[in-house]
Amino acid sequence: MENQLNYYKISRAEWKEFYKEHIVPLTKGELARIMSLNDRISQADVSEIYMPLVHLIGLRWKIQQQKLKQQAEFLGKKKPQKVPLVIGIAGSVAVGKSTTARLLQTLLKEIYPHKKVQLITTDGFLYSTAELKRRHILSKKGFPESYDMDRLLRFMDDVKNNLPAKAPVYSHKIYDIVSGEYELVKDVDILIVEGINVLQLPSNQQLYVSDYFDFSIYVDAREELIKQWYLERFDMLLDLAAQDKSNYYYAYAIGDRQAAHAMAKDVWQKVNHPNLLEYILPTRNRADLVLTKGKNHLINELYLKKY
Repeated sequence: MENQLNYYKISRAEWKEFYKEHIVPLTKGELARIMSLNDRISQADVSEIYMPLVHLIGLRWKIQQQKLKQQAEFLGKKKPQKVPLVIGIAGSVAVGKSTTARLLQTLLKEIYPHKKVQLITTDGFLYSTAELKRRHILSKKGFPESYDMDRLLRFMDDVKNNLPAKAPVYSHKIYDIVSGEYELVKDVDILIVEGINVLQLPSNQQLYVSDYFDFSIYVDAREELIKQWYLERFDMLLDLAAQDKSNYYYAYAIGDRQAAHAMAKDVWQKVNHPNLLEYILPTRNRADLVLTKGKNHLINELYLKKY
């Protein structure tokens, strides 16, 4: 990682020493349900990487509550307003953001059973396929202009004001927004927001989505590794889609696999590669914590922002 001056560089061996008091014993089955396709995670990852991270988030929670209490006292209010703690998780396609988000949600629920912990992804704030076609940007799906950022910012504003907030639902099976379906975020204590765009600022906006975050994480890896994971995952998606005609990938699954692989490589080169270099990777230095992965998704280094 470049430009490290404002980060503490921490090895896995150092990081795991920061917290050892309470390790949540997840079974292999529970870990399997949390993992995305072609991701890797172990009980050692839970104890050595994620439990110290959950402990750090708990400290951030306490700091936030103290600030809210002090503000209420200053304003002469009897009790502070409830404001959810919001955690943002960013990174490339296929790097393992979703697994990180689901694992954090699971562990936070275990450690704080009386708190309501929810997870949403910004995929739901993509424009529908029909709208992308209308705007002539279907080939730019995943780029900043393919998201309804006004809607996402309104959602985040409602969340921070502890108002009921609706997050549209995206289906990776049909590769589109599910019309009329929403996930309701209401009276939440901790919200995890995961997506490639959560640290970005589209040029026509005055606010960052991350202005609403209390803590942000960037999941990082070398591009050649991410590309490898992307292509391996594509193969697994084809295997799953082969028996399901309603699946977006069905036509590729029953067709010429060599042609399908060529198409996936072309998508990486024309869409995911430029999106990563131009819009996703430049946001890495905005994260509070960078999780750096090596081969087999093993987190070997972490970078924690100093201030």
